[in-house]
Amino acid sequence: MDEITKIKDLTPSSRRVNVIGKVVVLGEPKEIKTRFGEDKSVSEVVVADDTGKITLTLWDDQVKDIRDGETLKIDNGYISLLRGHMRLNVGKYGSMAEAEEGIEPNEELDMSEKEYEYQYNNYNNRYGNQGNRGDSNRGNSNRGYGNNNRRSNYKRNEDNEE
Repeated sequence: MDEITKIKDLTPSSRRVNVIGKVVVLGEPKEIKTRFGEDKSVSEVVVADDTGKITLTLWDDQVKDIRDGETLKIDNGYISLLRGHMRLNVGKYGSMAEAEEGIEPNEELDMSEKEYEYQYNNYNNRYGNQGNRGDSNRGNSNRGYGNNNRRSNYKRNEDNEE
């Protein structure tokens, strides 16, 4: 069995995660127009494990067979940010199926409630502020091979915490 990631351990940079969670809120599908002009149906489902809960975004037919209270196993899922809030996604390379595990959901920690601010890692940040050519940083030893840890691109917005 692939390693299961607990919901409390998900971060904005989480990719290729396997999550097991119980459906605690089954949202109604909404019709939206994508940025590509397509009409799609999207549903938000809240899933929880014993460590916390997160909003799972489902598109089109992904939601049709899901029932409230059902336990789901998401394989190869990923996290995206929607207006700074984490969303778990199945995506085209992931899968979702009913799980046999019995889970006692913990709804106290809401991972989608926290707000994150994306720190854009642009050319100047990677290559030592070369936007100002006369600066002494030009010989920066970073040379673009610096911090490849994607987590550093995200900063938790402390102002929105209680």
